[in-house]
Amino acid sequence: MIKLFRSKILLALFLVLVVLVFGVTGYRFISDYSWIDAFYMTIITVTTVGFSEVRPMEAEGKIFTVILIVTSVVIVGFAISVITEYILSRNSLQLLKKRKVRNIIENLSDHVIVCGYGRNGMQAAERLKAYKRPFVVIERDKELISKHEDEVLFVEGDANDDAVLELAGITRAQYLITALPDDAVNLFVVLSARQLNRDLFIISRASLITSQKKLLLAGANKVIMPDKIGGDHMASLVVMPDLITFMDKLSMEGEHTINLEEVAIEDFADQVDCNSLRDLDLRKKTGCTIIGYIAPDGEYIINPEADLQLLPNSKVIVLGRPEQIRKLNQMFHIE
Repeated sequence: MIKLFRSKILLALFLVLVVLVFGVTGYRFISDYSWIDAFYMTIITVTTVGFSEVRPMEAEGKIFTVILIVTSVVIVGFAISVITEYILSRNSLQLLKKRKVRNIIENLSDHVIVCGYGRNGMQAAERLKAYKRPFVVIERDKELISKHEDEVLFVEGDANDDAVLELAGITRAQYLITALPDDAVNLFVVLSARQLNRDLFIISRASLITSQKKLLLAGANKVIMPDKIGGDHMASLVVMPDLITFMDKLSMEGEHTINLEEVAIEDFADQVDCNSLRDLDLRKKTGCTIIGYIAPDGEYIINPEADLQLLPNSKVIVLGRPEQIRKLNQMFHIE
């Protein structure tokens, strides 16, 4: 629709230019005006301002003026109507887009809210998309929103504002990631989010070590320091480069490069009598290997034994190639 209006605007501007050229040329050769006088007469005729003529015209000049007035009124009227329609339609389209996004967000539950669409926020969004997790981004930069609004659900505004958090569905959300560059702003976001949803799992970014404890006290469940992680990663590449490169391969982003999966025991319960890891037999069925077990109390067990008894509300960490992970998801209908 926007492209259609743009083509109409170009047509209208072209017709206006044709009228101007027609008027200047006509006055120059019909009434023998200079180019400046011809341009002046064309402008006052097309705009109908009612100024006096440069000098009295002959009958031919008057007839030409009448033709020019009629033609210019029609074309300028068409141009004004097209431009007005374009502006109104653009505003209406934006309103419709915002209403559609708002309706989608209102129907979300157990989703993720990402505060800030900078470097870290964008990386978080890409990973969430790779794992097909529903998420909403709160961003105040209108230009940034316009660039990515077709691929991400945005709520425009300040993440410190309770009303904006509520528009993002804070009371129905399961996770909140605040990836803003200012630690103080992240602190206020954590405080506001924790008051609005006591069960929310909050992950906050921090730039300073001194901010870490404050964010945890404010209600954050996890605090991530990207700069520290980056430094540790670079140092590890010196100490054990092959191992770190291998770990990077496991965590590569993308729809077809997911190598790790976290699966709840309940996802297997309907199809497998899963009393132990041996009962699952995922290696034979899917090619995937269980490399970790998360107990209901949050205890992590790395490389668990095959006879480990599985408890309700526990999870397993599965390693496999992308095609093996897809087979696992399809076989057990894991979302």
